Amino acid sequence: MQKEIQTLCARTVCYRRERRSVSLAREFARTALVEWDLERRADEVLLCVSELATNALLHGVPPGREYRLRLVLGEDGLLRVEVHDSGGGEPRVPVRDGGAEAECGRGLLLVSALADKWGVGERAPGKIVWCEWWPDFWSGPR
Repeated sequence: MQKEIQTLCARTVCYRRERRSVSLAREFARTALVEWDLERRADEVLLCVSELATNALLHGVPPGREYRLRLVLGEDGLLRVEVHDSGGGEPRVPVRDGGAEAECGRGLLLVSALADKWGVGERAPGKIVWCEWWPDFWSGPR
């Protein structure tokens, strides 16, 4: 069961099903991180935003639909990135035999490696793919 996040700040935007939306989503997230003074490891967060947005485009957004990007900063410092889409299926980290030479399927592997936690929630229609970074992510040595 997912605990409710007591929201300090939140930003939400919707994007049409087009390639350029991934770079727009990244820029939207970068702006929020700067405004919230969470730039220390922004590259990891922005890579996860890119991967989740790309997955929504490739697998979750039927023609004529949009996906939604939501960033939430909790009062406890938890950062949560969500991508809402209207497609079916349940994303999961792929298990590959040859792995290194595969051209696709590494997006969620990256998200699982970079974020403290990730998962999939229900939405009618579709799903919410999310990832989180705990407060200690933002302080201390890397």
